[in-house]
Amino acid sequence: MQNRLHLTIIFLFVIILSAQAQFAIRYQVLPPKPADSVDIAYYSQKKGLAAATQNFSINMGLWAFNRYVAKQQYAYINIKTIRKNLKHKWVWDNDDMGNNMFLHPYHGNLYFNSARSRGYNYWESGLFTLGGSAMWELFMENEYPSVNDIMATPIGGLALGEVFYRTSDLVLDDRKVGMNRFGRELAGFIIAPTRGLTRVLNGDAWRTRSTSGKQFGVPDVSVEISAGVRALELKGEILDKGVGAAMDINIEYGDRFSTENKKPYDYFTFRSNLNGHGSQPILSQLNILGRLYVTDLIDSQKDFLSLGFYQHFDYYDSDTISDTSNKIPYKFCTPASAGVGLIYQSKRVRNVSFDAFLHANLVFLGGALSDHYVVDMRNYNLASGFSTKTGFNLAYKDKISVSGNYEIYRMFTWKGYPQDVDWENINVHEFDYQGDRSQAILHAISLRADLKLHNHLFLTGIGYNYTRDTNYRYFDDVFSSTYEGRLMLTYKF
Repeated sequence: MQNRLHLTIIFLFVIILSAQAQFAIRYQVLPPKPADSVDIAYYSQKKGLAAATQNFSINMGLWAFNRYVAKQQYAYINIKTIRKNLKHKWVWDNDDMGNNMFLHPYHGNLYFNSARSRGYNYWESGLFTLGGSAMWELFMENEYPSVNDIMATPIGGLALGEVFYRTSDLVLDDRKVGMNRFGRELAGFIIAPTRGLTRVLNGDAWRTRSTSGKQFGVPDVSVEISAGVRALELKGEILDKGVGAAMDINIEYGDRFSTENKKPYDYFTFRSNLNGHGSQPILSQLNILGRLYVTDLIDSQKDFLSLGFYQHFDYYDSDTISDTSNKIPYKFCTPASAGVGLIYQSKRVRNVSFDAFLHANLVFLGGALSDHYVVDMRNYNLASGFSTKTGFNLAYKDKISVSGNYEIYRMFTWKGYPQDVDWENINVHEFDYQGDRSQAILHAISLRADLKLHNHLFLTGIGYNYTRDTNYRYFDDVFSSTYEGRLMLTYKF
């Protein structure tokens, strides 16, 4: 058990750099155990002023670094820039997708955990996240406040924040002392920095107690780490392809078939695809599915069916494979999305497990690759719309399994620029558009097979297909198709 705990800590270090949405074959890292009421009471004392002060300090510290160390132009603020921001309407900014759709939600996670670690629940902590984001947009930059940032930071911050808060809870233990305690506190700090900072400021980082301090006890957690090779291919007028290294880190937290725990994120999945592949980004895929509420519709000896409300965070990124086509295979994301979902389980066949899921979501904020819009650092259209996700898992004992996912995103760019734009004389900070006047249909399909080799070691093969069909108002329609394959060894904890 001690070795498994050490492996879990190593995993938690790795996870902040980066789940198939549900595991077809899963093992428990540790036997589940409920939280102690003493621990819940101790860490549920609300300290709003301290949380707000910490978020204020985070913003001031980041601004000071940008202004005096990095000397970023947007950080030169004064009373005039603040007045201008307060009077001016909110705009759509032109930052790159990684900054807008990942780093902003990560920043929101810092605000979130300042409050979450001071006794506030998921929803209450979201208000602190919104407040921290609003302060930054209105006061900490000389650029106009951004519509997309005030959506992505708080909503995406809820998803990342709760995942990191619960993940850090897995390693923290107030009963430990010495290097064991130091290692746990350091791991918790890396996973959820503002929770770690809160523990230092409160003295909880070194205070020894008779109970563990875990807010969620020991949950039902499964972890997968895969490593192998990746092949990427963009089909078009010119075929472009490449091969590189691949690593997947997946986690499933909680029981997908349980309806007893109804707090937000009592069940969630975290999926990440990492690459060492030429010009490709290190992080090519990040998906979070967090259950906010669930109730059972059918719960019999043969069948189970639940209806739930879920939050979704989806991020897919790539770059040009080579100079052969000089085209980006795919790029799309939905940092602010939520909807309803059904999960079904069949218990009719002995030694064979089968489950399936279906989700229908509203996309409040998303982005999709553009073939024409290249302004400042942005080469994608901001959009909203809806998505559907469906999939299945089929397994024989714990020997072999097949899983499939099918995701469809329909993205609408409502505020597009006029046809007669003088591109050579635009001001990138005044150019207030979501992108091209367009609508895009995006498909992400995956099929996975796992074959047990020995104990917890599996041979895994995954095939992906990404397609994009974008209909432009002022340009010809564009269709693209990308294929990806991964062959890996997977260890299931």
